[in-house]
Amino acid sequence: MDPREDLGAPRGGGRQPRGPGRLWGPGGQRQGTRAESGHREQDRNRVSEELLMVVQEMKKYFPVQRHNKPSTLDALNYALHCVHSVQANSEFFQIRNLGAPQGEVTVYSLKELATVASEHTSKNTDTFVAVFSFLSGRLVHISEQAALILNCKEDFLKSSHFVDLLAPQDVRVFCAHTAQAQLPFWSNWIQRASQHEYAPVKSFFCRIRGGGGREREKQYSPFRIIPYLVHVHSCAQPESEPCCLTLVEKIHSGYEAPRIPVDKRIFTTTHTPECVFLEVDERAVPLLGYLPQDLIGTSVLACLHPEDRPLMVAMHQKVLKYAGHPPFEHSPIRFCAQNGDYIILDSSWSSFVNPWSRKVSFIIGRHKVQTSPLNEDVFATRIKKTNSNDKDITELQEQIRKLLLQPIHSSASSGYGSRGSSGSQEQQVSVASSSESSGPCAEEAQKEPMTLKQVYASVNRIKNLGQQLYIDSMARSSVKPVMGTCPEPSGGGESGFPGPLPGSDLFSSLPTSCAVQFLLSALVW
Repeated sequence: MDPREDLGAPRGGGRQPRGPGRLWGPGGQRQGTRAESGHREQDRNRVSEELLMVVQEMKKYFPVQRHNKPSTLDALNYALHCVHSVQANSEFFQIRNLGAPQGEVTVYSLKELATVASEHTSKNTDTFVAVFSFLSGRLVHISEQAALILNCKEDFLKSSHFVDLLAPQDVRVFCAHTAQAQLPFWSNWIQRASQHEYAPVKSFFCRIRGGGGREREKQYSPFRIIPYLVHVHSCAQPESEPCCLTLVEKIHSGYEAPRIPVDKRIFTTTHTPECVFLEVDERAVPLLGYLPQDLIGTSVLACLHPEDRPLMVAMHQKVLKYAGHPPFEHSPIRFCAQNGDYIILDSSWSSFVNPWSRKVSFIIGRHKVQTSPLNEDVFATRIKKTNSNDKDITELQEQIRKLLLQPIHSSASSGYGSRGSSGSQEQQVSVASSSESSGPCAEEAQKEPMTLKQVYASVNRIKNLGQQLYIDSMARSSVKPVMGTCPEPSGGGESGFPGPLPGSDLFSSLPTSCAVQFLLSALVW
């Protein structure tokens, strides 16, 4: 039986008609295929018309500053940018809704905020104050000189969300550091600052764009941000709203005016045994051009010159050898700055040993800039990318990781360069082991500790010396003692020694523990 009969297909084997229905038939022409194809064509046309209408509607929301007519691609890019902004704002508000500590809160007016801003920006021309609402995300107040620092119009700043001014890769860092629950109150900081008790406020770094709303004029510059919590009352809203007051300071290259002094071009880093950055000192920002979030989680070897990467293997071998000892210096290394130029660092290294696993947990490096980069603007855009061989980096990282998996068995104990912090293990230090474990920072003239065998030998020498002294004194005495008797002391003989004491074999009968005690006290005196 032909299955086309159930579908109402014609029984004949005639030629199938051409048309759109040919695309939708499984093998034979069904009844109504042409009508269905026509409906689908109409649906596609309707969707295309609606899409064009949506694109035309999106073009209306383009910034006013654009002179040329936006294209469809521009409209879609703008829509994608809006989606990213909405996602960033939603993430920001999720963190904000964690809640803030309750208590007495000082409410500021917009005029008072302007006064606060003028007090902090008059001393530093690279600093401005921005206050944005936790409820809407919009800027409530921003300093007048912010437009000059960011090179954009003041109207553009006042109508923007503060999150929209940030570089996309820094939005997550900004949201994490400006959560309402962890911000200190501005009023409390002012009170403690007046009493010289500064509140522990943690600053962070973000890139803020300038150049207005034009895509071609976007330029991101690094800024240091210190956030505080304030409550602002405005005429538009009867109730006060929680806001974030940020002190924003522009960061300049440490090699350009005003330059950082040569002796203060120092920063510290911490990395794992896999050579992955854990922490980067904020002092490294003007010296390297990277923000801390740019390096944390990335490979240390990827930032080094390819010819200097093998030096890190030798350095970590030294870390394993001198684990727990004071920091040691190693060969200078070439570090790639953000602009692509290399700087030469003099580094000293130390490590932290886990007291339970006896393995190196992380390595601390203290770096001093020896040679500055050719291009002193470390924040300049990198012209060419460095060719880094990921395979070589992976092999070196694996080699260092396997090296630091070895437990520490030397006398150096856990901690940051501290010795003997475990305290529960007594180790015999021989001449060979001590000479092997003593690093370049240890004292060369340090005396080796005495072993138990040497202590017993010293005790026997003292006992023999005491017996010999007693025999010589008795030989020179005019009164000879009778065997088996204990005469009274004579009060002084020719030799000046008193008579024999009870128990003439005093040193020979001395217990070993007392002899050891006597020796130790003699060594101390």
